[in-house]
Amino acid sequence: MSGVVEAAVRAVNLLVPGERGGRPHDGSATPDALADALAEAGRQYARDLPSPGEIEELRGLARRMYRVFAEVEAGDMDAACEGANALMGDTGAMPVLARHNDEPWHLHFHAVDARWAVGWAAAMATGLAVVLGSASAERLGICSAERCDRVFADTSRNGTRRFCSTACQNRTKAAAFRARRREG
Repeated sequence: MSGVVEAAVRAVNLLVPGERGGRPHDGSATPDALADALAEAGRQYARDLPSPGEIEELRGLARRMYRVFAEVEAGDMDAACEGANALMGDTGAMPVLARHNDEPWHLHFHAVDARWAVGWAAAMATGLAVVLGSASAERLGICSAERCDRVFADTSRNGTRRFCSTACQNRTKAAAFRARRREG
């Protein structure tokens, strides 16, 4: 999967309130944390520091991306694809070759002058659409751990990932082990 899909996972997990690893997650992210998370998704992404307003704009779009993951998890591919299409339409996603900061020409999925949040969301929505339109569509999901609703993109070889992190996987396996010991 592409770095932009990983960026979508990171943005959704940082910005959308819910539960993470058994604890409440308020969806707040500092500009530094968000910039670091997006840059970690791929070395090709600049570490642009967003303003609080840009974070709020991306948060709204990330909530819509979360619904795409949730619809895949629920097996409603029609709704997931319609959601991705709506995001691409609302962000004006379109392929554009751009060159800036003495970099070579490279592909963007937003207008070169797009606002920060719209530019990121357009690229993320396009990345999700590429996954949804492929044999890998069911590799988007929501963590199966109790009290965790973070999203993931399964990049494992066998396509069996069901947790957002190793911590959630270990927590679930330990709880199952303890339950078996109590029963036995």
